Amino acid sequence: MALRITEELAARIRAHGARKYPHECCGALLGRDAGSGREVLDIVPLENRRDDSPRNRFALTAHDVREAERIARERGLDVIGWYHSHPDHPARPSEFDREHAWPWYSYVIVSIVAREPREISSWRLADDRSRFDSEEMDVDARAAAVHL
Repeated sequence: MALRITEELAARIRAHGARKYPHECCGALLGRDAGSGREVLDIVPLENRRDDSPRNRFALTAHDVREAERIARERGLDVIGWYHSHPDHPARPSEFDREHAWPWYSYVIVSIVAREPREISSWRLADDRSRFDSEEMDVDARAAAVHL
């Protein structure tokens, strides 16, 4: 299974990470989950609520999650995952990410180095929560994102 996303939406995630540098950015992935994979059709940038270490951690509130779910419902979509940036670190999940993640969701991570977006990748937490598995990410420059 692969996570399909348009280049436009991937660029918006990269830009969000660059704007928030040197702090982590975060947001929701909205789309559809199909048998052959997932399709990201929009994103919802969210505020990093972490005030003690926003450079290497992010936090969302229950209100943030409910708001992302409300926006998804209004657009006829689902929250299928979450994204965040890793300032000056690789686009791979940390142990902290694993401890705070939920199975089923896709987790997109973008590496930002000196305010410049680098690698972007997607991950899925194993059902037993023991590890993240790399999720193929198909970035399509031809497809257009949904703007509702």
